[in-house]
Amino acid sequence: MKNAIAKSDFVLNPYMKSNNFTATWQILNTVIPYILLWFVAFKAAAISVWLLPPIIVLMTLFSGRCFSLMHDCGHYSLFSAKKVNRLVGFMLGIINAIPQYPWSRGHAYHHKHNGNWDMYRGPSALISTEKFAALNPSSQKIYQWLRHPLMLFPGGFFYLIIKPRLALLLGIYDFIRHIFASLKQNYGMSLSAIIDSYKSKHWYTKAEFWDLLFNNICVVASWVYLSNLLGVGFFWSVYSIVMTCSAAIFICIFFVQHNFEGSYAHKTEGWDYLLGAIEGSSYLKLPKILNWFSADIGCHNIHHLSERIPNYNLRACHRANLHLLANAKTLTLRDIPKCFKFIVWDAESDSLQSIESFHQKAETQLINVAS
Repeated sequence: MKNAIAKSDFVLNPYMKSNNFTATWQILNTVIPYILLWFVAFKAAAISVWLLPPIIVLMTLFSGRCFSLMHDCGHYSLFSAKKVNRLVGFMLGIINAIPQYPWSRGHAYHHKHNGNWDMYRGPSALISTEKFAALNPSSQKIYQWLRHPLMLFPGGFFYLIIKPRLALLLGIYDFIRHIFASLKQNYGMSLSAIIDSYKSKHWYTKAEFWDLLFNNICVVASWVYLSNLLGVGFFWSVYSIVMTCSAAIFICIFFVQHNFEGSYAHKTEGWDYLLGAIEGSSYLKLPKILNWFSADIGCHNIHHLSERIPNYNLRACHRANLHLLANAKTLTLRDIPKCFKFIVWDAESDSLQSIESFHQKAETQLINVAS
């Protein structure tokens, strides 16, 4: 169906202007409380560990907000100057234990291809129904198990704590192998030529490598320092819980804002960017307090229409364009569990399907063939 709405119909430009004062205030009212909560948690643990759970919940929420602000920096929307966004984004990347610049480049790819499921399958790397059908029964069960909602927690820990460190180590290991292979082929090859000829699968540009390297240095150094300051047991117990839960929450939010019943999930041929933004993203209606901690990322349709709109303008822009979002999917907290059913993409119908509906369709086809 041809899209009857044009991007020019939306009022976006007035909301794309960044406000440095608002951005600075957001950084201060997020990072400072997060740091103070670490101090409160340390003091509370000395009295009773039973005082920690509510503090850890708050720490998790502030950690998630740190990630949301880092996300805005990646779109160069939080502050008006690109260099300030890069600097603040790098610092928030240290807090989030993830290299911000490489992450933001991968995220930009998602924005460029949202709704085009030939090009982008989300953080869960979903497969097509055709590929799922080709798996043996045990592989199908493993595929489903790895995408179970409970896997958000070990997945979140891996995503923030392990993956960035592993990417650097594996990349360096591959580079060392590349050096020996290059010298074996041409002993007189210069170091600069060796570097230029190396193509890593763990980073795509030199800028991404340097961000990955310096992020790892700062993150690991902070781990050592805080372990010595607060005690290894206390620091890693609290840190692991906060980072794991924070990552699980924002991965969950990202997933349900693109994987839901009726989501626009098209092939490259005939794919429409605007439909991908409006119907391939949901409006996640959250309580006000959660809107604050998530920096209004629930207004995801508008965010995909223009990633240059800073979070503090998203809701106003959403309201101004509400009449054009009639076909947008609205989700609430109750709807989130249902979204995790849609874990395969059917290229034939350009839709996301549950495993149950996939099996039903397969059975129907068998019956039709038999008859």
